[in-house]
Amino acid sequence: MNRKWNMMKALVVASVLASCSSGLTPVATDAIVPTVVTEQTEFDTDDPAIWIHPTDPSKSLIVGTDKEVGGGLYVYDLSGKIVKKVTGLQRPNNVDIAYGLELNGKKVDVAITTERKAHKIRVYSLPDLTPIDNGGISIFDGEEGEESRDGMGIALYTKKDSSASTIYAIVGRKTGASGSYLWQYQLKGNADGTVTGDVVRKFGTYSGKKEIEAIAVDNELGYIYYSDETVGVRKYYADPERKDDTELAFFAQQDAKSDHEGIAIYKTSDSTGYLLLSNQQNNSFLVYPREGTDGNPHAHKKLADIPVSAIECDGADATNLNLGDKFEKGMLIAMSNGKVFHYYDWNLIQDRIDKGEGK
Repeated sequence: MNRKWNMMKALVVASVLASCSSGLTPVATDAIVPTVVTEQTEFDTDDPAIWIHPTDPSKSLIVGTDKEVGGGLYVYDLSGKIVKKVTGLQRPNNVDIAYGLELNGKKVDVAITTERKAHKIRVYSLPDLTPIDNGGISIFDGEEGEESRDGMGIALYTKKDSSASTIYAIVGRKTGASGSYLWQYQLKGNADGTVTGDVVRKFGTYSGKKEIEAIAVDNELGYIYYSDETVGVRKYYADPERKDDTELAFFAQQDAKSDHEGIAIYKTSDSTGYLLLSNQQNNSFLVYPREGTDGNPHAHKKLADIPVSAIECDGADATNLNLGDKFEKGMLIAMSNGKVFHYYDWNLIQDRIDKGEGK
């Protein structure tokens, strides 16, 4: 145990030294140290998603992207070991997970990633990581200019009714027009065991300042959040059948050092919890109330700004489920420079929130 802990600390220290030598903001001396650091990918980690095992949460897995031409999806166990991977993709950016997609009479869990340079999203069944998309679903068809079709961020929304579930992919890109920057696709399983997607909505205000990559969906409350980098976080309804593209909130405008990046949602009940936003150049996470404040569900005021050891974090995810001894209250997982992901015991995060650190 001591040997593994020392190796993990050495990885964190090496990352800190690398950030200092490259001119990046160094990790704060009081930064939370990760409980687990994953094995390295080949190129450059970007975004993680947590898959919860259906019968034993301690056997849950982390799916993460390796963002480069030739990169792919990596699957890790809760000790950070790589247990499976798919490589050879054309710059996969972000990834998200959904449960129970109806496919040829069966319900299948899926991981979906953007394949940026192929202008596609890719669909893989879990936990086996088998492709089920017949080579990929084309995205942003008809848009002019390569960057207008370069898929980056993705989040999955599962709409449940009394008889079935409908799963949607909300996809962002390198650049696009304000008002239609994000495209929403309804995913459909076919009789041949493959998945296709139909465009059902185009929406989303864009400042034009940098780009929109990080997207997160709150399934229970029915909201989409996305980072308009260097500007703030925008909030919309997730259900396309509402036919309501009103911007519900625009927050964190004055809180980040520069880029607003990965968004994670930690739930304390069906309607309460925290929104966590990567304050990328500050090597910290900004924390906001999921349920809003002062009787307004769309008033998200900063609760804390928590320093972590992850450097220049792009993507993040969180869960409140008991994943075993190291993560009894769940975890926050964050991408870090150094081709790794960090797993943080939620108890360490909650302690800093309770203290209102960096508020």
